[in-house]
Amino acid sequence: MSAAPAVRPATVLVVEDDRRTRDRLARAVVADERLTLLDTCGSVAEAITRLAGETPDVLLTDLGLPDGSGIDVIRHARTASQQTRAMVITVFGDEETVVGAIEAGATGYLLKDDTPRAIGDAIVELIDGGSPISPPIARLLLRRVAGDTTAAAEGAPAPEHAPVLTPREREVLNLVAKGFSFSEIARLLAVSPHTVTAHVRHIYEKLEVSSRGEAVFEAVQQGLIRLRD
Repeated sequence: MSAAPAVRPATVLVVEDDRRTRDRLARAVVADERLTLLDTCGSVAEAITRLAGETPDVLLTDLGLPDGSGIDVIRHARTASQQTRAMVITVFGDEETVVGAIEAGATGYLLKDDTPRAIGDAIVELIDGGSPISPPIARLLLRRVAGDTTAAAEGAPAPEHAPVLTPREREVLNLVAKGFSFSEIARLLAVSPHTVTAHVRHIYEKLEVSSRGEAVFEAVQQGLIRLRD
């Protein structure tokens, strides 16, 4: 009886401008035997040049890049080959960005603080025809559908009330969004790490989230903080 043919690992192109995050994503791909890292890029221009030479099975891209949007990379990849599946991994949480990425051809949408194993599993799920989406983004899409339904029925969208954060909580959240660790935030604000942890815990409770990525996503979506476009 002949052995079953070996399954070729799926190739992944990572596009992320922050070096530490790019390295972490690359390590997540390399650590999964079902995947092969094709390359990493730090800008729209670099990614488009790389896509001109090879067609990855999966494009894993951030949205906020120094010379444009990851949405442009998704459009280019999808135009070049319908075989490439696109997954966004980001902290951008505004509704228009999420919908824009999906309309451009993204079929997966994750937050950056997902674990390496979760990222690998999500990529494989995408290859298998699934559409992995982090829970906060799924909630946003459900709220959008519910809002559209309400607006159609009543003629206007239902009002939304963002949770009230204290000035110091907003300050901490902005630093979290910029990627600072809790110890770095404590040093910048001249407070103890315990105090920062307490602020973060209160932020999580008010936003009804359980991780840094979810907190940033919800805060951006609700207009509590702003990230670069």
